Amino acid sequence: MGRIEVMESLWRNDTGIERPFSAVAGVSCRGSSLPLQRVMTDFGADDAFGRVPAKLKEHYGIEMPVSTIQRTTEHHAHCRYDQEAAREIGPGAAAAGVIFIGELDGSMVPVVEPSPDAEDKRQGQVLSWKEVRLNLVHPQGSVTPMFGGHFAGGVEESGRQGWRCAAKAGFGPGSPLHAVGDGAPWIANPVDLQVGTQGTYWVDFFHLCESLGEASKVCAANDPQAWLDVQKDRLKTHQSAAVLDALASLVGADSDDPVTACDRYLRNRWDQLDSQGALQQGLPIRSGEIESAHRYIIQERLKLPGAWWSPEHIETMLALRLNRANREWETYWQGVEKEAA
Repeated sequence: MGRIEVMESLWRNDTGIERPFSAVAGVSCRGSSLPLQRVMTDFGADDAFGRVPAKLKEHYGIEMPVSTIQRTTEHHAHCRYDQEAAREIGPGAAAAGVIFIGELDGSMVPVVEPSPDAEDKRQGQVLSWKEVRLNLVHPQGSVTPMFGGHFAGGVEESGRQGWRCAAKAGFGPGSPLHAVGDGAPWIANPVDLQVGTQGTYWVDFFHLCESLGEASKVCAANDPQAWLDVQKDRLKTHQSAAVLDALASLVGADSDDPVTACDRYLRNRWDQLDSQGALQQGLPIRSGEIESAHRYIIQERLKLPGAWWSPEHIETMLALRLNRANREWETYWQGVEKEAA
């Protein structure tokens, strides 16, 4: 077959209609080229689908329906999720003694699910707020963390995602991990399960002070701020016992009482309060970095006004957002182009 015959063969689809541009551009009927898919996914990953058509028209002069933009973005989000789920992550190879910083936190997002009691699944829906969990890890002194996260799954999945994130950042045998969080069991337990004696976990200082702030209104009604400042200094100098002594006389049987609740909060996290030791090593005692990451990775896209997400779309869109945050966006599209070649 000569060159002209080959080209003519490529230019014909199954119906016999000649579509030379489709063959050259790699576009099927009613489909989109990979460059256009990338642009739509880029916009759809960052903004509400309904706002993307105007952006496409403004920057590229292309008119595209919202349904196509949503379908394309969700397709690549699903592909990215599947790729990450199948990806094997081995331990990192950082130099021995390099300290890694880890932070974990949760953020509530709006979820819509079929009602289990409705006969017509299209009409019966339940709206609720559920937690998406996010974590980050980076070597001490680094400003480019690796991120991980998930929606479904419990403590075990949080630990698995946390370890994968740490390994991507370089964490491995011989590397100590300093983790900070708000004291929730799902945050502290995965550190113990995944890294054992390599990891230490400290309660975020802000959350400690938040609990003490409520107690201060009862313990020192005339000057709660002065009382609170004294307790902060004690926590920073490893005098946690003195803080408990300051609460002791007002601890009661009512579990909702702010003093009793604060006393319980501290006692349940007694081995996670060494702020002095962390400060002496130049390690963080607050989890502000992960709280900030929640805003620009999760809330900026998954918590838009009026938007409700199905559980599966939360997982896949989160995978797409993490792909960008982890600086793996270009690698993903190179793989897509290679597969299509």
